[in-house]
Amino acid sequence: MDGVLVVDKPAGLTSHDVVVVARRCLGEPHIGHTGTLDPLATGVLPLACGQATRLIRFLTASDKEYDAGIRFGLTTDSFDITGHETSRSNAVSTREAVDRALGSLRGEYLQTPPAYSAKKVAGERAYVLARRREEVRLEQVPVRVSRAEVLAFDGATARIGIACSAGFYVRAFSHALGELVGTGACLESLRRTRSGEFGLDDAIDLERLQSGRDAWAERLIPIERLLTGFPATTLTDEGRRRVSHGQDVLDIHLSKKVGKISLEGAPPLWIRLLDTEGRLVALATAGTSAGSLHPTVVLI
Repeated sequence: MDGVLVVDKPAGLTSHDVVVVARRCLGEPHIGHTGTLDPLATGVLPLACGQATRLIRFLTASDKEYDAGIRFGLTTDSFDITGHETSRSNAVSTREAVDRALGSLRGEYLQTPPAYSAKKVAGERAYVLARRREEVRLEQVPVRVSRAEVLAFDGATARIGIACSAGFYVRAFSHALGELVGTGACLESLRRTRSGEFGLDDAIDLERLQSGRDAWAERLIPIERLLTGFPATTLTDEGRRRVSHGQDVLDIHLSKKVGKISLEGAPPLWIRLLDTEGRLVALATAGTSAGSLHPTVVLI
């Protein structure tokens, strides 16, 4: 069973809890999620199954979209409603102040992850240190917010639609928004509406997943439909054989040419290698010799 199954994660479960349920329901031991959601959060959680687990690093790196509920006048140590309260006031914001603050939170900048996060500090999870009330110092990480807009506002709370890069913490965003409007704030609810190419329309709820194979089989997205943003080329039968042994392929092993590949400068160009029946058999980067492709991630 190779592909991605998108689950609409319910609140109260960890991403790992969902993986455990899926392994049992699908009878597939090799399942991994492609981007952690806190127990508070709901929504799109893509699960890579079988050989697709080898593609997790690519799927995890995709942009995300969220619908975030933010409460003003309350702050917590975890930056969300589940944490220990650190301040409370009757202060409320205005729609105009929120709009102005969101302007500062769009674009590319450095974000400090919350102390209650899975980031590691000297080999230990940050949240473990935070629970022991030890000082947690985390390095800022580059993030990108391409959309941050008010969907609903009543003074005490706001719903914010967010489109952001992988690794972005909506809890930290909520805390920063509260500081900018001067009331303090924390994340009250969170729903992920998109993860890369997967949206809520692709998702199956956990209860239906557990109802049997007929419920989820048609929802499984095959490997051939993954990472379609990468360029692709088709292998000859000999090219497929070479890829299965991890050997570089040349133009003569391709039925569709991909042109000259540069080894210099930017990050490696990933190319999808397909067999003659259109199945994805590997992801390749530039080989050691001019014009060759090296099958870096082999799926057969």
